[in-house]
Amino acid sequence: MTDPKTPPTALDLPMVDPLPDATQKYFDICQEKLGLVPNVLRAYAFDIDKLNAFTAMYNDLMLGDSELSKLEREMIAVAVSSINRCWYCLVAHGAAVRELSGDPVLGERMAFNWRTAELDARQRAMLAFAEKVTTASYTIEEPDRAALREAGFSDRDIFDIASVAAFFNMTNRVASAVAMAPNPEYHAAAR
Repeated sequence: MTDPKTPPTALDLPMVDPLPDATQKYFDICQEKLGLVPNVLRAYAFDIDKLNAFTAMYNDLMLGDSELSKLEREMIAVAVSSINRCWYCLVAHGAAVRELSGDPVLGERMAFNWRTAELDARQRAMLAFAEKVTTASYTIEEPDRAALREAGFSDRDIFDIASVAAFFNMTNRVASAVAMAPNPEYHAAAR
């Protein structure tokens, strides 16, 4: 179980105390729905404006209106995090893939190498694009977007795939740089 006294990162950045009412309410909702307050939120809680900016972007990309399913968005998060070797995001979002798919093997395969997972052609096209956003975004050209359209993605979907991949490239780098620790609860989730 996550110890609220254990710092979520290697940095000495204590959470604002007391938390503003809106932030405390958000943390209480996380505790109620997830059974924990994700350490990424605790890590940002030293600066409420930064926390709010992070959660607004995360909630928009991962929970907001999109033709991409929640599972597809989590798959992008895991594929990107695997390439970047981000311990926090692999553990946290790997758990989400396991939970949303009902398949613990898929979550493990995605974390180690998404290409070994049993995926359909649409998912493979999506993750190949997310991988290219991660490793060589400057090389993306119209044939890359055309491949996504051929797989059934709209232009809005392409924007969403690119945005989710880019967001996790940023968060992976921050999490790795500050040694963000995943909540222990994620390790056993949906197994």
